[in-house]
Amino acid sequence: MPTELAVPEEVYPDHPMSGMLREDRFPHIWCPGCGLGTTLSGFVAGLKEAKVDPDKTCVVSGIGCAGRVAGYLAIDSFHTTHGRALPFATGLKLARPELTVTVFSGDGDLTAIGGNHFIHAARRNIDMTVICSNNFIYGMTGGQGGPTTPTSAHSTTTPYGCFEHPFSLPHLAAASGASYVARWTSLHVRRLSKAIAEAIAKPGFSFVEIISPCPTVYLRRNKLGDGLAMMNYFKEKSVISHGADPADVGISFGSEIKVGKFVDIDRAPHHVLMQEQLADILPPDAESTDVPEDEVIAQV
Repeated sequence: MPTELAVPEEVYPDHPMSGMLREDRFPHIWCPGCGLGTTLSGFVAGLKEAKVDPDKTCVVSGIGCAGRVAGYLAIDSFHTTHGRALPFATGLKLARPELTVTVFSGDGDLTAIGGNHFIHAARRNIDMTVICSNNFIYGMTGGQGGPTTPTSAHSTTTPYGCFEHPFSLPHLAAASGASYVARWTSLHVRRLSKAIAEAIAKPGFSFVEIISPCPTVYLRRNKLGDGLAMMNYFKEKSVISHGADPADVGISFGSEIKVGKFVDIDRAPHHVLMQEQLADILPPDAESTDVPEDEVIAQV
């Protein structure tokens, strides 16, 4: 029987992200060429750059390929129901405002079935960071067209090309009231990490879109090559446009991709406004539970 060789630890040192990942759950489930692997790396690097306390940080995800990110992180995480990551995260932030809350999910989960929650979380300026991996399609559930599928693109539900106009997610987030809006691709890992760190540090609703390839479904059906071909496309077609009007950063089939930081404004987060207004209503030296309900209603 061959014996195992003892390999010195210095030959294979721990991975720099070991402390942030649940390594017992690897290898991951994502397909070869999928952008979610590098996206996860960029996210972890962003968490480290933001210097968050892992014991006071949590990630909420929905359903889909991107939703699996939460399960691979060695921090508190919640894998929630389809389209409901944002209301889960909102409740978490309201109950524990001292926590750093991040939502990580895909374009379909966040802006189709979860679209109503998305616009209202941005409107309320809930203090959280929302990261959306946008691959223009429902990757896990069969390759159906979704809210970001470009016009003329093929999917299982649009075999003759998509006839619907897609959402431009940065425009949607900005128009709904987000305090921070940025977009990068899964090629721009270092810029993505910086954007995530900025988004986490920014009070209020922060949104980071990551354009990511889906070789198994979207690229194959649209004859766009493999994951490497899409990386070359991102390199050739990405145009850094910091400060661009979010209304002008839409993506059409085969078009250039405007990336960068589009919105960075100061706006009081929801929980701060709530605390300030309640302080004006409730007696200064009393717990809210000490005030009769009818008196609170009368003051409101």
